[in-house]
Amino acid sequence: MTPLEILAAAINGQPAPRIPVFCNLLDQGARELGMSQKEYYSRGENVAEGQLRMRARYGYDNVWSLFYVGKEVELLGCREILFDDNGSPNVADFVIKSYDDIAKLEIPDDLTAHPAWAETAKCLKILKDEVGATHSLCAYLTASSTLPALLMGMEKWMELLMMGPADVRDELLRKCSDFYHKEVAAFRAAGANVLVYSTPFGSTSFVGMKRFQTFSLPWMKRDLEPGGVNNIVYYCGMAPFNNVIDQVRKELGIGVYYLSPMADLAEAKAIVGQQGLTCGVIDDIKMIHWTPEETRAEVKRLCEIGKPGGHFLFGTGVMPLSIPEANIHAMLEAAFEYGSYA
Repeated sequence: MTPLEILAAAINGQPAPRIPVFCNLLDQGARELGMSQKEYYSRGENVAEGQLRMRARYGYDNVWSLFYVGKEVELLGCREILFDDNGSPNVADFVIKSYDDIAKLEIPDDLTAHPAWAETAKCLKILKDEVGATHSLCAYLTASSTLPALLMGMEKWMELLMMGPADVRDELLRKCSDFYHKEVAAFRAAGANVLVYSTPFGSTSFVGMKRFQTFSLPWMKRDLEPGGVNNIVYYCGMAPFNNVIDQVRKELGIGVYYLSPMADLAEAKAIVGQQGLTCGVIDDIKMIHWTPEETRAEVKRLCEIGKPGGHFLFGTGVMPLSIPEANIHAMLEAAFEYGSYA
């Protein structure tokens, strides 16, 4: 079976030789090609080559079209990204500096015609041509409730959200939701077959349950209803969300849940059950200091909890650059060993 077929089997509860194994190696591509981050992320061909080399080296099931999280706001006017060869790129100049800028914010009619989309399109085409028929081609999409943090900074967004004018807040959210509609359609048309919906506000670790129900759920519903939830993965930026899975499934219809390492995996697996896919995620921050033996032991623990009954995927978080290569090898070797149904 191809990795895509194995993923489909896990989602649908059908027989497969093993569980799906995802690994998110992003900034490692620059090091692999001997480039600075700025040079590496300047061309879609570089990112595609980095992704293909990482996947070929370690053998996991997915590749990413993601350059860096701030890439999305380049489509909305961001002109400066801070590159750091020891960490992930980030927004260096915010599009929205005052509330007046919200009224001026324009969502492009056709994202694919925007110059900032061109390199992403190149990367997607190469990945689709090379492995799109057999492997998961992942795209990262920021929820409307979270995109403002990239446009104006988290502090100013929280100020607007909690204390600012409601009409201004809602105008920004509507524009961000409209942007999501165009973005998800563009990624689907370009061949992305795993769409990671990033919504930290979808966890009550970030907002309380009342705000989750009155704010987060309605905006997530507005984001997702027009294009549907096919191939959508619910992801809350490594924050736990077990206590809202039932509501998300009922209100939004999402079937794939990419958990937090801090979540109780057994509890989440029991909640999702046979109705979707539970993605158990290793704490790859701790992997920086673990030994290969400790890494293997944690993979074994996760697989022993998640694998029985199927409907389970093993995955990683952000995979910092400082994780020793020996631990990456140990993690993936263990995932294939303990994730086998043979």
